[in-house]
Amino acid sequence: MDSDIGALTIIFTEFYYWITVVLMFLIHIGFCMYEVGVSRRKNHMHTLMKNTMVIPLVTITFYFFGWWIYFALPNGPGITGGLLAAPWAVSWGELMGAHMGGAPADAVTFTAADTNYWARINGVFWAAFLLFSWTAASIVSGAVIERIRSGAFWIIAIMVGSVTWIIDAAWGWHPDGWMIQVLGYHDAYASGVIHAIAGGSALAVLIHLGPRIGKFRPDGTPRNIPLQNPWLVTIGLFLIYTGFWGFYVACNIPILDVQEGDGVFYSATNIYLTPTTLSAITLNFLLSLSGGLMATYIVSRGDAFWTYSGGLCGVIGASAGNDLYHPIQAMLIGAFVPVICYKLHHWVERRFKIDDVVGAVAVHGYGGFLGVVVAGFMLWGYPASQKYDALITPWGNFIGAVIMFLVLGFIPVYILAGILKAVGVLRIPREIELVGLDLSEYAARYSSEDEIQKAELEEARATGLLR
Repeated sequence: MDSDIGALTIIFTEFYYWITVVLMFLIHIGFCMYEVGVSRRKNHMHTLMKNTMVIPLVTITFYFFGWWIYFALPNGPGITGGLLAAPWAVSWGELMGAHMGGAPADAVTFTAADTNYWARINGVFWAAFLLFSWTAASIVSGAVIERIRSGAFWIIAIMVGSVTWIIDAAWGWHPDGWMIQVLGYHDAYASGVIHAIAGGSALAVLIHLGPRIGKFRPDGTPRNIPLQNPWLVTIGLFLIYTGFWGFYVACNIPILDVQEGDGVFYSATNIYLTPTTLSAITLNFLLSLSGGLMATYIVSRGDAFWTYSGGLCGVIGASAGNDLYHPIQAMLIGAFVPVICYKLHHWVERRFKIDDVVGAVAVHGYGGFLGVVVAGFMLWGYPASQKYDALITPWGNFIGAVIMFLVLGFIPVYILAGILKAVGVLRIPREIELVGLDLSEYAARYSSEDEIQKAELEEARATGLLR
């Protein structure tokens, strides 16, 4: 660290991203809680373990190749260049192990400046992107509960969490991504980059997976399978709101010398290194959340699950432009997008017999897609980034939304889920679905339940508590 300001910038940035990781971890506590609150008692442990094991599987795979993809593939399929070298993101490289800096062991590849910066920042920056990866994979999890095989879901989670979403991040989130340069794509807080791709992936799985037994009547109309624990659903979604703060903050660079090294103008920036403020995203987050809660409370007639989900959809719908929107714009977009998604969810459910247990396709997929499209209109003519001359346009963001939801979200997972279905490992057998996944996969935990109850009754009689 060659100066006081340089040292403070690196240390502050390191701490900043560490805090975002802590906050984003709450998203996954929330996912576990609200998925258990929605699922039936006979599937609780399976639901928990299916979601929990995303953490080690995606963490390991993201370490070995997901992080490298982000830096190596911003040029996409040869659109603006070829594969880029990213030696600091190679899993076995010296800069993927945190240390205090100093002279690099590989003086040909790295300079002392590389070592000073990446050895301090790489771990927390990697971890922030890793938590995005968990989120993308876990969005799919809620849609498919109570009937998917754990192994099949984990394969899909690795695909989404360590491959497809990080490709779209390289294309549409990297400051040099081809979508920013060519399309003027703007998606500051990941309406498309995380949510649309995960929602498209969830829809692809659901088409192959089919509905739960009993979800639809013989005439095709859906039955409402009630929430098993509304309180857990409430706490879970509020924890996701809380973790979303960390998500938003992790999409920013906390302090940057914006005017190319002259040391005159320092600012927080969005993911594209364009100046914004934390005050702006705080106002817009809260206004878009409030717009979503109010609108879906009205349209769902006070249904608790859809009210909470609508608040989340409101934030997602405004996220693409929440670095630049006025707070009133954020509130109106946050109200408008969830109403469309709510209506669309129920139409798709009836028309195509799609059993999306938690509304993930609507909240994340449709909400993220619409959020990107709306940003293209609302921010028409703004610069897409600080570095390139491309301007934000409706057609650029629409093409970007299609790439996120369909090209990188739906199509790869539709192919993968189709293969898993063809070899018979996607959905659990009908008999197991009827009795419950917990009894099938965790029978040892329940095998002594009746015996224990009998032993308790005998002990109560022996001690005179029962006659």
